[in-house]
Amino acid sequence: MEGRTEMHVDIADVSLLDSWAEEEFGTANLGDVRRTKRLIELAHVFGQRPSASLPDAAQDPAMLKAAYRFFDTDAVEPAEILASHTRSTHDRCASVPLILAIEDTTELDWSHHPATSGLGPIHTKKHVGLLLHTTVAITPEAVPLGILHQHVWARDAATFGQLPDHHTRPFAEKESYRWVRGLDAINAARDACPTTQFVLVADAEADIYDVLVAERRGGVDVLIRAGQNRRVTHPEARLLWDALPTGIRVGMRTVRVAACNGKPAREATVTIYRHAVCLQPPTRRANDDLLPVTVWVVWVIEESPPAGVAAIEWVLLTSISVQTNAGALTMVAWYCCRWGIEIWHKALKSGCAIETRQLETAERLQRCLALFSVIAWRIVFTTMLARACPDAPCTAVLETDEWQALYCHIHQTTRLPGTPPSLRDAVRWIARLGGFQGRTHDGEPGVTVMWKGVQHLAGLTSMYRLLRPSPKQRNVGND
Repeated sequence: MEGRTEMHVDIADVSLLDSWAEEEFGTANLGDVRRTKRLIELAHVFGQRPSASLPDAAQDPAMLKAAYRFFDTDAVEPAEILASHTRSTHDRCASVPLILAIEDTTELDWSHHPATSGLGPIHTKKHVGLLLHTTVAITPEAVPLGILHQHVWARDAATFGQLPDHHTRPFAEKESYRWVRGLDAINAARDACPTTQFVLVADAEADIYDVLVAERRGGVDVLIRAGQNRRVTHPEARLLWDALPTGIRVGMRTVRVAACNGKPAREATVTIYRHAVCLQPPTRRANDDLLPVTVWVVWVIEESPPAGVAAIEWVLLTSISVQTNAGALTMVAWYCCRWGIEIWHKALKSGCAIETRQLETAERLQRCLALFSVIAWRIVFTTMLARACPDAPCTAVLETDEWQALYCHIHQTTRLPGTPPSLRDAVRWIARLGGFQGRTHDGEPGVTVMWKGVQHLAGLTSMYRLLRPSPKQRNVGND
């Protein structure tokens, strides 16, 4: 399945309908149709002002009271909130040939709200919150089509740091089992989209033997960065790291390295190798009847990094047969898309301010989290779709009143064009509301200016709806 990077997407298939909230949450089974209706209303209201506090975003005491009541309803399961969105995600995935199902874990820190019940320690006992593991469906063009799975949990403070040895506990009792849960969701997505190939993409945390040998549907593959120097069956090496230089040299390429841990984004010139190896089960698992597994290895190494900068080195393990140089380059390109889930994390934490929500219990926070996870996805979806399909009509993501209010404000006119503007133009205009200047060297807007611009657009749209002329009075197409 090498080289399938084209985006054969019908915009009508991936666009958000006139009411995006209804499209994403309309099939939620919350035990009462009135709860589903309330969920749709909350998504619409909070999606307009994702960074605002709940009182500021609601702008209405009755709506705020309804939101608190919804988040406090025990019958509302967070998984059911997301299940509706995941069904819509499957619909979008079914229209593309290839999905990169990117898994990752992040910490949600509510240490500044220590009175919140149900939280647990995250990296230390002094820091409390929840852990969030998410699987996001992303195209090779970096367009996120939605969330396939989400697992949220709190650690037990009483046993934190005191559990039995990691190597002696059953795998299903470990936190690392979350990677298999994500793979199960990918298998389910393949069942729902039988003509779409799915590739699990993950960093070195997912380099777990049980994940590499876990059951996968036909059409489901893995692409995982190695984190362990495993034993291999190889004529020239006993361990994986020693086998790397024996591969076929693909050549040198430039890859984009995202900003991380305070270090700016940069471009790195790397050398790429490829070959197949047979991984052996861990010696400590001799009694578990684990079989060896053959994988293809793509080794990416920066041989001459800039002074004072750590060299890039990725050892990528994949179930996909990489028998050509083009195939190896495709694996590298797909792994570079893993950064898309970090962008979603940023949209959730900064754009939707999830860690500032004060709801007193972890159960309420999880319901809020399920809702804002989808709102964060929509921000990133809009941003990235404009890059992948710039000439699509902006109605792919904006309601009629939204794009008309935006157009009139940007152009300081009451005259509307005969056809909706392009998606790229509309996204750049929204970004301008959020501070994007659009200079030659600025590139395309990012999610930060987008979530800021979305909040300004909400106010413009509300005023437009109040002041717009009736349909008979509108002067359309006379620019």
